[in-house]
Amino acid sequence: MTDRRSFALVLSLAALARPITAAADATIVDVEIKGNLFVPETVTVRAGTTVRWTNKERRTTHSVLFPAERLESERMLPDEQWSRRFDAPGRHPYTCGPHPEMKGLVVVTA
Repeated sequence: MTDRRSFALVLSLAALARPITAAADATIVDVEIKGNLFVPETVTVRAGTTVRWTNKERRTTHSVLFPAERLESERMLPDEQWSRRFDAPGRHPYTCGPHPEMKGLVVVTA
């Protein structure tokens, strides 16, 4: 192989490796919504983690509402998802907008 072809091959392989490395570094924690509960109710994650909620109910819509932050997801139909990345340490209590008796907590550590 010529030097030019070897260099092109190395650059191509390096370009392919970048997305794989980035995807491996991403952290996602899943919370299911089922039985009118957030499961698990409390998650503890490191800063930079994304939490993904999935509505596993058959006929009910839900949302994820952070009252202290005035942030609410769109209503999720069955099998729909909503995600949020948590970058700063702290405690983030949340409820379901249409079902305030449903409660959850995201604890973010450094």
